[in-house]
Amino acid sequence: MASGKDLFDLSGKTALVTGSSQGIGFALARGLSEAGAQIVLNGRDTAKLHKAATELQAAGAVVHELPFDATDHAAVKAAIDGFEATVGPIDILVNNAGMQHRAPLEEFDPEMFEKLLRTNVSTVFNVGKAVARHMIDRGAGKIINIASVQTLLARPNIAPYTTTKGAVGNLTKGMATDWAKYSLQVNAIAPGYFDTPLNAALVNDPEFSAWLEKRTPAGRWGKVEELVGACVFLSSAASSFINGQTLYVDGGITACL
Repeated sequence: MASGKDLFDLSGKTALVTGSSQGIGFALARGLSEAGAQIVLNGRDTAKLHKAATELQAAGAVVHELPFDATDHAAVKAAIDGFEATVGPIDILVNNAGMQHRAPLEEFDPEMFEKLLRTNVSTVFNVGKAVARHMIDRGAGKIINIASVQTLLARPNIAPYTTTKGAVGNLTKGMATDWAKYSLQVNAIAPGYFDTPLNAALVNDPEFSAWLEKRTPAGRWGKVEELVGACVFLSSAASSFINGQTLYVDGGITACL
């Protein structure tokens, strides 16, 4: 087994990150590239995806673009099988695709509730299953699902989102339980409050930001780059006996009242 810093070296690995044209997904893709991995960017907007790929390539990354709708099971399978057949194996999967919608629960649109389930939960199942089938054949693989502090906590007006992220946490446990015997490690990263496009409305709300700074022991919003270390760790040989866990990267918010 590798030792020291070599434990975290991802040279020769290929990592697929869903929803990676911006925000957390893009930051994680860039961080995995800096650790040595080739990157497969995914999203539905091909123009945004190409712009993100061009930026990473300019920094020296080896990047592939793989546009598909992660909510479409058949499309996901076709894209993953095609990539594996024509380009090569996917060694690392980061299930990052997701969305948010805020409204009082008693007024929440049922169609939006279903859309949240498809985007935040079905995507993890769809892409996880499609990639795992190939990993199982090889007897190796790393899957990282992006959960949330809402995997553990709730806030007003986001009950359906909280529902989906709780499901991601438990699906992570289920994947690990089924696939650990094939030498796959499946874990989750649960970000706290990070300054991302998904949180733009909250970041721009002085009252919420003031509340968050008081509520979080670290006293501030997180920076997306601060998620990279956890992602590289869970993608690497350093986490070879860690399975079914959710790692909270949240400035301490889930540790205190």
